[in-house]
Amino acid sequence: MITRGRIAVALWALLIAGAFAWGEALRRSGGETQDPHPPLLAEFRLPTWQLLPAAAVAALGVALLPVAARRLGWRPLLLVSWAASLTWTVVLALSDGPSALGGPFSSPAEYLAGLGAVRAAGPLRWLRTFTHDMPAYPVHVQGHPPLPTLFVWLLDAVGLTGPTWAAVLVVLAGCSSVMAIAITLRSLAGEDAARRALPFLALAPLVVWIATTMDALFLAVAAWGVSLLVIGSSNVLGAGVLLGALPYLSYGLLPLLAVPAAVLLVRGAGWRALVALVVGLAVVPVLFTWGGFWWADGVSATHAAYLANGGSSRRPYGYFLVGDVAVLALLVGPAVAYVLPELFGTWRAVPALVRSGRTAEKAGTGVLAGAVLIALAVLDLSGVTRGEVERIWVPYAMWVITATALHRPPARGWLAAQAVTGLALQAFIASPW
Repeated sequence: MITRGRIAVALWALLIAGAFAWGEALRRSGGETQDPHPPLLAEFRLPTWQLLPAAAVAALGVALLPVAARRLGWRPLLLVSWAASLTWTVVLALSDGPSALGGPFSSPAEYLAGLGAVRAAGPLRWLRTFTHDMPAYPVHVQGHPPLPTLFVWLLDAVGLTGPTWAAVLVVLAGCSSVMAIAITLRSLAGEDAARRALPFLALAPLVVWIATTMDALFLAVAAWGVSLLVIGSSNVLGAGVLLGALPYLSYGLLPLLAVPAAVLLVRGAGWRALVALVVGLAVVPVLFTWGGFWWADGVSATHAAYLANGGSSRRPYGYFLVGDVAVLALLVGPAVAYVLPELFGTWRAVPALVRSGRTAEKAGTGVLAGAVLIALAVLDLSGVTRGEVERIWVPYAMWVITATALHRPPARGWLAAQAVTGLALQAFIASPW
C-alpha cells in the first residue's frame, strides 16, 4: 500500500539523486568549479573491510536501543544513548584509520593552524586586532567569529595540545547533545516521545561529521543551552550564557535561536526567569565587545574575505538552494522523511499548545522540528551557505531528528535504515572534515 510516508521517502531519494546528477552536469559544463562532487565537498570512494566494526555496532544498536528505550529508567537511558552515540561516532571515524579522529583538525585551514597568532600576540591583543588582521588567518578562522579559535587556544594553554585533544573534547560534547535534545523533547512532548526518539538520535547519520568538525561543539552548546531552559528556572542564567555564545561561535548559528524562542513560546517563563535569561544572553557579547571585538565588524570582515577568496560566493545560488536541502536529507536520513507528512499535520495543533502551555506529544514534537526547519530555510535562502553544509548543518540537523518521535516503537526497520545511511556515507564519501 502506498502511503504518504512512503511517497515522502521516495521524494527524499529523488532529491538526493537529482542533486548529485544536477551537480555533476554543472561540474562537467564548468558551472561548478570548487566541489569534486557537488553538493558535497568530497570525493567518492569504495568501501573497505575496515567498516565491519561499525556495521557490527550498528546492528547491536538497532537490536538493543529500542529495548533500552522501553525498559531503562530515564537517567540511565540518557547515559546509554550518549554512550551509543559516542561508540557509533568513533567507530565510524576509525574505519579510516587511527589518525582519522584528529586528522581533520590538523588541516592548515582549521582553527589550530591559527594558534600561532594568538600565542604571539596574547588572546586580548589578538581579539582587539582580529578583524584587522583577518586576511592573514586560516580559512576557517576567517570564516568564523573568534570564539572557536579561543577555545582551542584555551585547550592548548591548559596542556591539552594538538588535534587529538581537540577531537576528543569535540566528539564528547557533540555526542552529549543526544541527551540535551532528548531532555528538551521530553519537556515539550512527554517522556514517551523522547524515549522513541533517543535510538534515532544515537544512530543519526550525521555523526559521520561529528567526529571531524568543530560544528559538533556548536551543536552541543546550542543543545545544552536550550535544555537548561526547560530543566528549571535556576538554570536560565546558564542557558542564556550558552545561547548568547552561539553567534560568537559561528555567524551562521543566529537563526538557530528560533529553537529556544519556540521553547519559550510554548513553555512560558516568569519575569524573573526572563530577566536572568537576558542577563545571560548579554554575558558573551559584553565580554567580547569589552575585549575589542565588535560583532558587526566581524560579520563585515568575514563577508569581505568571503568575496575576496571566491569559494562559496562563486557557487551557483540556484543549485545550492536545492543541493543544500539534499545534504540535509542525507544527514537526517529516510526515517525523518517518512514522518514528514505527519509532522506537517501536527502543526495545526501548535496554536492550542501555545495557549495551554501543557505537554502535548505530537504538537510538542512539531514545535521543535518545525522551529529548526524554519531556521534552516532562512539560512538556505540567504545564500550564505552555498556548499560545505555537511558540517554547517550539523548543529541544526540533530534537532530535525526529533521528528522520529512520531514513529511507532520499536521501529527497528527505520532505525536500521538510519544506520545504513550513516554506513553508506562513511563508506562512499571521503570528506575533508
